[in-house]
Amino acid sequence: MLHLHHLANSRSFRILWLLEELNADYQLTCYQRNKAYRAPDSLKQIHPLGHAPMLEVDGRVLIESGFIIEYLLKHYDKERQFKPADDNEAAWEAYTFWLHFAEASVMPPLVMRLVFTKVVEQSPMLIKTVSKSIKKQVEKSMISKSLTAILDMMEQHLQDNHWFAGAEFSAADIQMHLAVVGANAGAGLDSSKYTNVLTWLKRCEERDAFKRAEEKGGRLQF
Repeated sequence: MLHLHHLANSRSFRILWLLEELNADYQLTCYQRNKAYRAPDSLKQIHPLGHAPMLEVDGRVLIESGFIIEYLLKHYDKERQFKPADDNEAAWEAYTFWLHFAEASVMPPLVMRLVFTKVVEQSPMLIKTVSKSIKKQVEKSMISKSLTAILDMMEQHLQDNHWFAGAEFSAADIQMHLAVVGANAGAGLDSSKYTNVLTWLKRCEERDAFKRAEEKGGRLQF
């Protein structure tokens, strides 16, 4: 039995979604973030890091969404539905690139933006104006330019490809979904500039497995 420990609004939604795509038999335990928007201490009883996702398999606890995705594909995707075959070089390269791109390039500026947003929200009134000013400067000097370049690259790729790995949906799309949700938070992406990205996002969220995952684990809100 697989046992997923899922934290609301976190990377663990990826694993919940993939488990639904695989029609896997699994147990689900959901956790809510605390007032500081952190994972509850109860997760540290399962793994010392206390990070989600955590997937219990045969008495072991697996962490890191990318690793868990690869583990599930190796052991449960017997028909290779969600990862291109090694002999399909173009699709394999695209799949592998975007699978890692999500965490290595897209998530860092998004997490930085989220952290500064939470700092402003939790700042005492006496220093809130200062924290807002710092957030604005960081957004302008470090976050916006980086994300614009990243999103432009994604938009160009999706202009020529239905999914990130090419013609077929794959786990790379699951991995990239959270990043796009984060980029689309707040005021939202420019629908005229990022038409392909937003169309891809809608296509992902129309999948039956995605809807089932959302019903069980809650809607992602970055």
